[in-house]
Amino acid sequence: MTQSLTLKDRDLFWPTADELIEAAERIRTRLGDWPPTHAPWRICLTAPDEPNGGDLIVIADAQQHGEQIARWLTRGAGVIVAAENRATLHLGGEKYGLEGHLAEDWIPALAAFLDCGFDPHDALVLALAWRDGDETRADDAFPADLGRFPRLTGLPPAPARAFPRCPDKLGLYPVLPTADWVERVVGFGVKTVQLRRKSAEPADELKREIARCVAAGRAHDAQVFINDHWQAALEAGAYGVHLGQEDVHTADLSALADAGIRLGLSTHGFYEMLRALHFRPSYIALGAVFPTTTKVMPTAPQGLRRLARYVRLLDGVVPLVAIGGIDLQVLPDVLATGVGCAAVVRAVTEAADPAAAVSALQHGFTR
Repeated sequence: MTQSLTLKDRDLFWPTADELIEAAERIRTRLGDWPPTHAPWRICLTAPDEPNGGDLIVIADAQQHGEQIARWLTRGAGVIVAAENRATLHLGGEKYGLEGHLAEDWIPALAAFLDCGFDPHDALVLALAWRDGDETRADDAFPADLGRFPRLTGLPPAPARAFPRCPDKLGLYPVLPTADWVERVVGFGVKTVQLRRKSAEPADELKREIARCVAAGRAHDAQVFINDHWQAALEAGAYGVHLGQEDVHTADLSALADAGIRLGLSTHGFYEMLRALHFRPSYIALGAVFPTTTKVMPTAPQGLRRLARYVRLLDGVVPLVAIGGIDLQVLPDVLATGVGCAAVVRAVTEAADPAAAVSALQHGFTR
């Protein structure tokens, strides 16, 4: 039994319901030994008099609670509108719509996944991937069948043409700040790199940088991805583009797919993975695995335990890239999860001897 299981001692449901607590404990014991969450989530089947930022209020009809929902949300609470084969979470100004199976035990399953430390939108995804009785079928009942996972609603259409697939194991993937670095690193024999240039200004300089990266990739038979600047990458005939979750709403994905450009998408949990899969990208990046100072992250570090779960779910479905705080010391543990690619930044750009650092990192993939 999971040592961290303390659901009986927590204000987990409102009103308190012993049968729900018992079901949540039964499910939780089969999900693995996750560190207990410190977030005070409480699932409310009846609206409390004074909702707070730790409440997730479950209702069946949004139209009957219009004014109340607005008031609950301004108090920081979340609202889950659950109907047949559909659940929509409203939280923090965001709307997370899901279509899928709602098991009889979906609410205690939601509580169990929240206790594992998953944010509400990811916990809700997992609750809809749960099936009644899963906890009786295996010691490890964590959802691992992608076919059971819900479908996201409200997404823009995916391009008619799927993006070309990358190799399943891309290996070492340095993310680099300038064309000088790209030219230097592909010269070391690295076959997959990314230009992450934070500024688009001045525009002429950006175009020159990207053109140099594209030329370097062709000269060294390397796959060069351009981060964010998809228009300039498209004009330059880049091999690939890497985008964040928010960029899928503004980038012309159809133009990129029609041009045969590879697409990598960042993800930070189960919900964002499902959103990324909708667009049929060339690879999905999973992160941040460890704390990183190279950019501001929207979520806490994922850690190796979650990375292993993500790989188990998506291995063979789409090529995967682990990213965030990875260096030579932790690389063996990252690769032990089964992921076939690790993106690195400071492990190369801040190395005293970048050539030696690249060689050591590449050797890590051959052990």
